[in-house]
Amino acid sequence: MAMWNPWRGCHRYSEGCKFCYIHKGDAKRGVDTNKIVRTDDFCKPIARKKNGEYKMKSGLVYLCFSADFLIEDADPWRGECWDMIRERRDCQFLFLTKRIERFPDCIPEDWGDGWDNVIVGCTVENQKRADQRLRIFSSLPIKHKNIICQPMISAIDLEPYLPGVELVVAGGESDRFARPMYYAGYCPCGSSVSGRMFPLNSVSAEPTLLRTAENIPFRRRICVPKREKPISIIIPGKQQPLPTGLLQFMRTAQRSPRVGNIQF
Repeated sequence: MAMWNPWRGCHRYSEGCKFCYIHKGDAKRGVDTNKIVRTDDFCKPIARKKNGEYKMKSGLVYLCFSADFLIEDADPWRGECWDMIRERRDCQFLFLTKRIERFPDCIPEDWGDGWDNVIVGCTVENQKRADQRLRIFSSLPIKHKNIICQPMISAIDLEPYLPGVELVVAGGESDRFARPMYYAGYCPCGSSVSGRMFPLNSVSAEPTLLRTAENIPFRRRICVPKREKPISIIIPGKQQPLPTGLLQFMRTAQRSPRVGNIQF
């Protein structure tokens, strides 16, 4: 696994950007996130050793995780990135975007019905954005599609958009004022998803799950221990047992008279 950030910086784009980790990290370092700049790692995938081998090993490459690959500011540079992705067919390049409507204007001329070594994750945070972005996403010529519900700040019905999707990831916000993660909405209203299993990113969801109940103090250890496997839900009909820590929290929260906004 490798990381490739050809540029850095981003602009807040929708509700899910409120507590963006990029903006928060930059603020601590006194960096202006709204200034999109080309990085020194721009040519990282094709950099070579003295013996001629690529420095970046084959395998999964996380692309543009400190920006949005489809952001308008990077339009002058993106063509060069596609050239490098085309050259490194031995790598799988994964990028996430909230700007999926720009995809048709940002792909190379030889894109065709998609490239085997490109995975695109469309990020949505609530039903409004899911309906807005996933309608577009569903129609695009992409061979490997992921849906990223993170931060998931409302229940989301994904069922109409699942055909052709290989992976769905859900997670909460990482902030002391994080908004609730709607656990029940992770599966489309409890309805069928063709018996498919989607993993829940329990590490990122953990703090938010604990904060969904008003006046319940944040205690990290009451929830999912990091050693346990990620939560998974299989529907319809069959549900994989949840980790003991999470079950304990859910039962406690549901019994509490102070709980007003918890959603399971």
